[in-house]
Amino acid sequence: MQDFRMETFLAVCRNMNFTKTAKELNITQPAVSQHIHYLEQYYGVPLFSHKGKKIILTEAGEILKNSALTMKHDEFHMKQRMEQTINGTSSYSFGATLTVAEYMIAENLCRFISTHPDSHIQMLVGNTKELLRKLDTGELDFAIVEGDFPKIEYDYFLYSTEEYVAAAAPEKARLYNGCPVNSLLPEFLLVREEGSGTREILEQYLKNHGLSLADFSNLNEIGNINVLKRIITAGQGISFLYRAAIKQEEKDGKLAVIELKDFKLTHEIMFIFRKDSIFKEDYEKIFYELKTQ
Repeated sequence: MQDFRMETFLAVCRNMNFTKTAKELNITQPAVSQHIHYLEQYYGVPLFSHKGKKIILTEAGEILKNSALTMKHDEFHMKQRMEQTINGTSSYSFGATLTVAEYMIAENLCRFISTHPDSHIQMLVGNTKELLRKLDTGELDFAIVEGDFPKIEYDYFLYSTEEYVAAAAPEKARLYNGCPVNSLLPEFLLVREEGSGTREILEQYLKNHGLSLADFSNLNEIGNINVLKRIITAGQGISFLYRAAIKQEEKDGKLAVIELKDFKLTHEIMFIFRKDSIFKEDYEKIFYELKTQ
């Protein structure tokens, strides 16, 4: 069981403010200060420093934060494992980003379930930011994500490398084949919501080429991939997404990749879990079972 003062420390790391932390934990601000002082005395190093009115983590504080989050995650998982010794089953809770869940993992997950009939599998679908938070709190054992994550805080394996493309109805796609990306600016652009890994890839690409989403004549945010695909299938605009997401529509001749002359992107899909987890061997075994084709 993690020390209550460590919980205070992690709350301060979340809030970077002692007053907000006291309010969140329903304790006094002096109590927050005492808990942090105790840890600094115990470890013999300062955990926070002041920059004007703001507090920032020291290098030692970063090390403690990352280690504490992993310990918190492992404690949660250990409790589950202990309970499973009674009922004789194995439970796995993992997260997947939307595109991964809908278009990249179904066959492999089906095979995994068939080879582990006594296991209980729980998959949470969310954006990368949400899944990282749940990994940190121990609510998830591991996650398969398309978005960026701080590699210093997580161990990771390459799950797959996916092609990222511009797509439209076939007639519209043919109009732009061989053209540069900026030729698409007059089009209606459909994108996922903010925080989506699919959107972040496009935003970063545009930024690197002196462009932004605002440069398109009309921007539409569609949070559901299937709805987004139905709209561009009807000839209403274009979108950028993983080719795996339009595999069936390509096969049926309903959507096509726009073969732009200056746009060739692939993106890594990563299997991640808390860094230095004592359950690393378990997660590595699951990774190889899921990845096996």
